[in-house]
Amino acid sequence: MELYREGDIEVVRVGPLGPYGNNAYIVRDAAARESLIVDMPAEGEKILQALADARVTSIVATHWHPDHWMSYDLVRSATGAPVYVHEAEVNIPPERIDARLRDGQELRVGSAHLRVIHTPGHTPGSICLLLGKVLLTGDTLFPGGPGRTARPEDLSTEIRSIVERLLPLPDDVLVWPGHGDPTTIGRSREEYRLFASRPHRPDLHGDVTWDTTE
Repeated sequence: MELYREGDIEVVRVGPLGPYGNNAYIVRDAAARESLIVDMPAEGEKILQALADARVTSIVATHWHPDHWMSYDLVRSATGAPVYVHEAEVNIPPERIDARLRDGQELRVGSAHLRVIHTPGHTPGSICLLLGKVLLTGDTLFPGGPGRTARPEDLSTEIRSIVERLLPLPDDVLVWPGHGDPTTIGRSREEYRLFASRPHRPDLHGDVTWDTTE
């Protein structure tokens, strides 16, 4: 686990979890003893253990892909908390969702405020969550590149999301992704600058990295 703290507010990274090395996150107000869970990958019991005594007020899924939902039944049953996804997200049975989120909406956890940033491309309803100097990016942005895409149009959309919605944030904002290790906005901006300086084939998509030269 990895911990970021601002006063009474903590962000806990729980992972890697399951066969795909997912990260789950807990945003917690220690004074209010309230928390929010971001994503529900496999090994959900480890997420529940990391909650300590904080009551879960909500669960947010960054996007619909099954590896981010593998512990839905366990986590939902144990916490009784409502589950939120972005209003544009697809492929999720309605009975598994309690509310749809909007771009720019704020989620409260005790005294903490998380801002929803809609970043389509990896999926239509992919979101990131910003809390102070921590950005939870789901599968939109990773160290070294964007999230995997199914079509060239999706990659273009995802890169536009990253460039317009994420890279304008301050250099020292921490990027905590849905898989793997953290990075920073400053490092990501420099990696993207090098990517953008090179030509790329028009059908580029899939597992793309910022050092791709095709």
